[in-house]
Amino acid sequence: MLSVFIPSEASLKKVASVDLAALPEAAVWIDLVKPSPEEDHAVERLAGIAVPTREDMQEIEISSRLYIENGARYMTATLMCSSDSENPRTTAVTFILAGHRLVTVRYDAPKPFMLVENKLARSCPQGITGEMVLMELLDAVIDRNADILERAGGDMDTISHDIFEPDGGGRTGHAKRYSDILIAIGRKGDLTSKVRESLVSVGRVVTFVTAAVEGAKWSKDMREQLKTMQRDVISLTDHASYLSNKITFVLDAMLGVVNLEQNNIIKLFSVMAVVLMPPTLIASIYGMNFKIMPELEWTHGYPLALVMMVLAAVLPYLVFKWKKWL
Repeated sequence: MLSVFIPSEASLKKVASVDLAALPEAAVWIDLVKPSPEEDHAVERLAGIAVPTREDMQEIEISSRLYIENGARYMTATLMCSSDSENPRTTAVTFILAGHRLVTVRYDAPKPFMLVENKLARSCPQGITGEMVLMELLDAVIDRNADILERAGGDMDTISHDIFEPDGGGRTGHAKRYSDILIAIGRKGDLTSKVRESLVSVGRVVTFVTAAVEGAKWSKDMREQLKTMQRDVISLTDHASYLSNKITFVLDAMLGVVNLEQNNIIKLFSVMAVVLMPPTLIASIYGMNFKIMPELEWTHGYPLALVMMVLAAVLPYLVFKWKKWL
């Protein structure tokens, strides 16, 4: 799918119907979503660039993600998708600055694209260029990552509360509850690692753009915005690292709680075995089939054996309580 955006008064309007044979020269932003070969060729003719394939966008080498070719700047970043669902994922998005026109190539639907499209459709600066659209997109991506980290941090606080200060009878332990908490911790760890990967790639793009700006005539406001984005990316990357350490701590704490519960169960079984051992010994003795056993002829032998077994069970229990082993 190909979307073309052209300036219209104080907004950036999306062209309703696009003729691949004659793309508008006034296009400031061309957005390619799962492009067909015909759409690739049409954009290449208009912008004088080579649209990278999906396989090219998946390359992880810096030289394959950030480079200049025929005067056009190619920048590939990893963005978050479906971060609000249970299966967040990352996708590679390529930004191409050719002259003052921006071409974006993607195979998924990161939320910042929709936000920027709606924002610029309402209002945009006069004389908007592809560089300005790129700045808006990068700013929206950074804000989106910040929101994801903020939500993940709040969820981790809730999980920590469930572990260390459970409500009601939560401290007694329950296999289903522990399983749910471990799954939640694993998902937050996976989400945080993906956000950190995205921030690292966006930081490289911002640095690449900043280096390219040195020889270009960009406005002072755009230069200041780039510096602000660099600081934001650094601070968010540090926060993602802190959150990863917190997730590791919470995971270790959860496993420690599970071990304590298992130890309590094993201790209970051990105490019960020790408590029942003396009565079992007494019952075993009087269950022997020897002919000469004087106690078998006693009138009160049976009640006495029962009393001995009860005492043999109660006394170890009282000793354990006195030693505070229970």
